[in-house]
Amino acid sequence: MNMAVLGRCRNDQARERTGPGGKVEVGVWELICWAFQREKVGVDFDEIERETGAKPGVGMEYILMEQARLGCRVQGGGTSPAHHDADIVASTLAVLPENCGGRRMAIWIAELARSGRVPEWRAEPTVGPSATTTNRHGTRARTSDAAELGSEGWPHQLRRKRNGSAVMEPVPYCPIEIRPTAREVASMRRGYLQWWSALLEIKYALQISHLTAHVVTEAMPLSAPWKKSA
Repeated sequence: MNMAVLGRCRNDQARERTGPGGKVEVGVWELICWAFQREKVGVDFDEIERETGAKPGVGMEYILMEQARLGCRVQGGGTSPAHHDADIVASTLAVLPENCGGRRMAIWIAELARSGRVPEWRAEPTVGPSATTTNRHGTRARTSDAAELGSEGWPHQLRRKRNGSAVMEPVPYCPIEIRPTAREVASMRRGYLQWWSALLEIKYALQISHLTAHVVTEAMPLSAPWKKSA
């Protein structure tokens, strides 16, 4: 089972929660998914500088304040104008600080939001041969000499040929590997934590931004879902 589907957005349910002033109370990830799925915004890094005059490396809060002062917002793109709040979400991602992953993280977050997924942090274990060999008969697992395993393996075995002569033949075995490896699992979890940290930064920024129809709550995806599922 692909665990990445755990982040499926529930935008319709989010819109039923209203706060002061009739604004919708929504978690940051739900809001991002809404912006990229329903409003179909895109992240335009160049337009940030054109609209606000901000240079790369300028703080996210400063750029959002400049947008409010100038009375402009970055358009998210698409075939029709997007909601004001969706544009703010897109512009917030576009100025994500480098210490939170910068442009690469912004693009990744947008891609995940469009498909309603969260980063994969685990995968079902699979067992397969460590190596294969292919010839005209097809692909088969590559075998090795079991004697190479030492005390845990099998020594060469005596076999007599039809002419009565004796030969010592190796006992073949198939080396296997279990995927994902511990290193691969650790890499997936580091990626998830980086994504979560970037969402935290985006949440803080959106909470002080000039959203017209939404209020960003403290709700966040699980910071370490593998601990809950252990």
